[in-house]
Amino acid sequence: MTRLLVALLIAAPQAIAAQTVSQRGFVDGAGVYFPQDAPNDHVNVTGDLLVREEVFIKPAPWIQFAAGGDIRANTHDQVDASWRVDFSDRGRLRPALAIRRLSTTISRGRFTLDAGKQFVRWGKTDIVTPTDWFAPRDFLNVIDSEFLPVTGVRGALRFGVDTIEGVWDRFTPSRTPLVNQRWVVPPAGPPVPIAELDGTFPDRTQAGVRFSHAGSRVEYAIAFFDGFNHLPNIELIPTLLPGVTIRPAYPSLRSVGGDAAVPMPWFTIKMESAYFTSTTPRSDEYVLYVVQLERQAGEWSFVGGYAGQHVTQNRALLTFAPDRGLTEAIVGRVSYTVDVNRSIAFEAAVRQNGDGEYLKGEYSQARGAHWRATLSGALIFGEPDDFIGQYSRNSHLTLALRYSF
Repeated sequence: MTRLLVALLIAAPQAIAAQTVSQRGFVDGAGVYFPQDAPNDHVNVTGDLLVREEVFIKPAPWIQFAAGGDIRANTHDQVDASWRVDFSDRGRLRPALAIRRLSTTISRGRFTLDAGKQFVRWGKTDIVTPTDWFAPRDFLNVIDSEFLPVTGVRGALRFGVDTIEGVWDRFTPSRTPLVNQRWVVPPAGPPVPIAELDGTFPDRTQAGVRFSHAGSRVEYAIAFFDGFNHLPNIELIPTLLPGVTIRPAYPSLRSVGGDAAVPMPWFTIKMESAYFTSTTPRSDEYVLYVVQLERQAGEWSFVGGYAGQHVTQNRALLTFAPDRGLTEAIVGRVSYTVDVNRSIAFEAAVRQNGDGEYLKGEYSQARGAHWRATLSGALIFGEPDDFIGQYSRNSHLTLALRYSF
């Protein structure tokens, strides 16, 4: 990380004398306990270590440089053993050393430009967000995923309450579960070895444009995307080896969608929908939609609604699609801020046919300015042929301790 900061300073020598520098970071250690064995994974306790540091340099009011990096370790072979510095986020394993952020932000009047490795979030709804096309995730734990950054350029032009935003980036895939661990559920019957080949990534870049209006009575946006699905189709590869060999493939994706938020006296109505089409054979075409209600009452926050889908072309044989797996479900989140040091939160998804449901809970408490302990857990139930229900053996409890600096 020191080398990263030095390189950033060298890139802008004329601004060093006048720069304003800030930083944030933490060391996070977490233990996860799974009470049940999975058919392909008998490890019940895993440990994670994450060290994250981010540095921000603002030499002038109109420009800012940002750099950040991660150091990771894991007891269950989820982190790459090599100590090379990773920038692409395209590996099946989490990198031991990674550049998390490396970007420049320029803001002049109505225009803002972000260039480099960054996070891009679109949409308004929670849990399922149909227009969040530039937001791949790390799904090594399907229920407790985190967002991955993308590398590209993002520009925004504001006209009062209206904004036109464009994104151009290099494709970054979501990180899918490891085939020899519990978040890949093997077929019923005698154990079958499963091998995974490296995926082939698209060569061309992808782009999107979004128009948004932030009025006092209604907020809405219309967006278009042309690129690739960061969630893969799963191809079965014929081999002479015993068992099953699979390979992730990332189909082309063109999508148009929108979102809206309408404040009401007692709650805010949020809606979001997108239509997905593809020129790749054996890729579905479908519509995702979410309708939810949101209310803030003192220290309480309530979010609840319905996520659905409508398939217009059913052509895929095998996919990994958590966004679609959480549709046809009632989803919700409740959080309560007890005081400046303590908070409680719950999240749930229940399939409308009752075949799958999960409940997540979290209690977090800070001590002083630097320490925070978080106890969280997930209860998962359902049928083995349901996206949520297939993970019924993966209910777990997590204890994390963080030191911020």
